[in-house]
Amino acid sequence: MIKKFNIKRQISIRFRIFIAMTFLLIIAFGGIAIVTIPQFKNQSSQYHEQRLERKKAQLKRSISYIFQETKYNINKSILDSIFSEKIFEIADVQNVDFSIYSLDGILLNTTLIDSFNNKLDASVIKELKKSKELSIIQINTIENVKYRSSYSIVLDNHSNPIWILNLPYFDDDKLNTYELKSFIIVLGQVYFFLLIIAIFFSYLISVYITKSLSEIGKKIKQTRLHKTNTKIQIKARSKEVNILVESYNKMVEKLNESVEQLSKSNKEQAWREMAKQVAHEIKNPLTPMRLSVQSFQKNFDINDSTINKKLDEFIKTLIQQIDTMSTIASAFSNFAEMPAQEGGKINIIEITRLALKIFKEKHITFNSEHKDLQVSIDRTQMIRIITNLIKNAIEACDLVEDPLIEVTIVLRNKNVLIYIKDNGVGISDDLRDKIFEPKFTTKTSGMGLGLGMVKNLVNSYSGKISFKSNTSQGTTFKILFPIYSK
Repeated sequence: MIKKFNIKRQISIRFRIFIAMTFLLIIAFGGIAIVTIPQFKNQSSQYHEQRLERKKAQLKRSISYIFQETKYNINKSILDSIFSEKIFEIADVQNVDFSIYSLDGILLNTTLIDSFNNKLDASVIKELKKSKELSIIQINTIENVKYRSSYSIVLDNHSNPIWILNLPYFDDDKLNTYELKSFIIVLGQVYFFLLIIAIFFSYLISVYITKSLSEIGKKIKQTRLHKTNTKIQIKARSKEVNILVESYNKMVEKLNESVEQLSKSNKEQAWREMAKQVAHEIKNPLTPMRLSVQSFQKNFDINDSTINKKLDEFIKTLIQQIDTMSTIASAFSNFAEMPAQEGGKINIIEITRLALKIFKEKHITFNSEHKDLQVSIDRTQMIRIITNLIKNAIEACDLVEDPLIEVTIVLRNKNVLIYIKDNGVGISDDLRDKIFEPKFTTKTSGMGLGLGMVKNLVNSYSGKISFKSNTSQGTTFKILFPIYSK
């Protein structure tokens, strides 16, 4: 069964550092812009307020000169007449337009071309009288332009109120707006340049910070239970990374010790099992040999006329048991031996046909649509694989009335598939997990090394072996080898 894993893509620490530094720079730029724009507007408003106050102060100084030039006991009507003549002169000198109202709010004179306020609103006069500074400023908006109107009481030489001075003022923000735009543009250019530098440095910093972690990650990926693992030999760039490196190295030490102990234990256990199996299998032929020798010794009679015949039977029995022991030794030797992966490419069709010629059974068939399929495997080892599987199939069909063994070779997805199918007794469910174990067998004779050796050989040449079986219906073995390619 093939297990499917859904692996979520994760963001690396390096990328997170890079994004964080870039994001902080953008936030800083936005913060400066947010603070700067209101500050510019506030400064502009203060500038216009101060400018209006300066103009008002200058006008009052110019008006005060009129009182100094007149006589001390001059009445108000004469002053009104004199000021009506001087108002345009003052406006030219100060370069401003203004209006003069009586204390009752009646317009006396103005330098404004369009003036519709012939009389001041009563609320203005009331608010002006309440003011401690004898001056108020009204702010309105005309066509999206801020309009300030300053009202202040003019005092004569005796500090008596005589007129109401109205000085209009329009906030001209063109210069400030231009300066603000220029500042934002320059700031944007500077920040764009800083952003490029930040990208470069954030990349270098992220590489510097995560280099140790990347090396640790590679080492962890290379960690295996079946081999000796090496420690991480890097100079830690931080306390946290140093702790991680030390922890990993300690883990590797313990893991290597455990692997060594486990390997030693497994080897010892395997040799014990192998020794028991060899001893058990050798005892089987030794027992009849011992009985034969004892029987021959007991019944030996030199005067017996059939002594020669009995001697021949005795010798044949010993030779037969010796051959059995030799077969046992060869089987264990073949299983323990690692097959040499030599021989280059072979034609799997031709070699399979050759292996099948050994068998005389007529119920063995061979089918393939191909005449030449090249795989990389030793010729002798391939014959051993086929013959072992065919022998097992023949034995599985011993009790079947119409035995049939089919060998089929096909090409699929750049892989050669060999199917060996029989209609024998099949393999029961409780035996399927043990079928490739070295010492497992269902036969009354033999060592059970055949299928274990076959699997060992197939795996050695990058192949795979599997089987499907139904009790009383037969078994199909499937062998897969990759097609030969240079």
